[in-house]
Amino acid sequence: MTPPRTILDPAAYRVAWFAPLEIEARAALHLLDNRHNGSFPMSPGNDYVFQAGDVCGHNVIIATFPAGQKYGTGSAAALASQVKNFFPNLWFGLLVGVAAGLPNLSRNPPLDIRLGDVLVGLPTGDNAGLVAYDLGKETGNDGFELLNHGYALANTATLVRAAIGSIKLKEPNDTDLFLPYYESIQNKEHSSGTFSDPGQDKDMLYQLDKDGIERLAQRDQRPDDKRVRVWYGSIGSGEKLMKNARKRDQLRDKYGLIGLEMEAAGTMDCIPVGVIRGVCDYGDEHKNKDWQPYAAAMAAAYAKAILTEIAPKDG
Repeated sequence: MTPPRTILDPAAYRVAWFAPLEIEARAALHLLDNRHNGSFPMSPGNDYVFQAGDVCGHNVIIATFPAGQKYGTGSAAALASQVKNFFPNLWFGLLVGVAAGLPNLSRNPPLDIRLGDVLVGLPTGDNAGLVAYDLGKETGNDGFELLNHGYALANTATLVRAAIGSIKLKEPNDTDLFLPYYESIQNKEHSSGTFSDPGQDKDMLYQLDKDGIERLAQRDQRPDDKRVRVWYGSIGSGEKLMKNARKRDQLRDKYGLIGLEMEAAGTMDCIPVGVIRGVCDYGDEHKNKDWQPYAAAMAAAYAKAILTEIAPKDG
């Protein structure tokens, strides 16, 4: 006879870890210190099955899209809304996964973002940490005015920004805080391989020259001990998958973006999450999924470093 399944108490979970894609959720599950066996009570209207565990003393739920779910800001908003309603004692949330990186080698110093690097949404100067670049209104001036002048409807929780700031203080050695977490799961298996590094020789960046002709950028490989970098700045969030180099560069330059993704704007409507993304492509026609596992694992490792910086809440 099958033993009765443990019923988990939603009130006991304080941290929401959003990992919308399957590969992102797999990386998150591998980084749990303990996985909690059991399930949450279900009733009509509950559309999602949440995974549970603990990390660094925090009781965490991992929220992901159902198999076959169309991703984007709308789907993310629906997921975040149910998380907010289902878990009454949420303290803060993290949105962790993959994104397109937006290098700019013509800048001084160069913004030399590479596949596998980590992007962390953080306000810099007058720029928001998250820019909902396709939400706004048409105008007679520059053609488009962003919603709330580019600021998301909610700000990342101060505590999460403080934890990110604590990690950032250690740059360029901030990678020392999370690379051991990545290394602990790099050889874990998923449906199409492991989370290992595909190799710098396969990191190809194509850029448009002044005539609009696509050319392969020449970049020296990084030393092994500087393989990964963390970039802090504005991340763009929109509903459409970006596979257009010209449009990508226009968004990068207009809004000062370091990356593009598809869920943060929807999630932020409900829960003010910290946005952590691993770079898996450059938002152009060369986009593929080869780098997703490595990038997802690197972002998850950084997220665990954030949880290490925050002491668990009593009670």
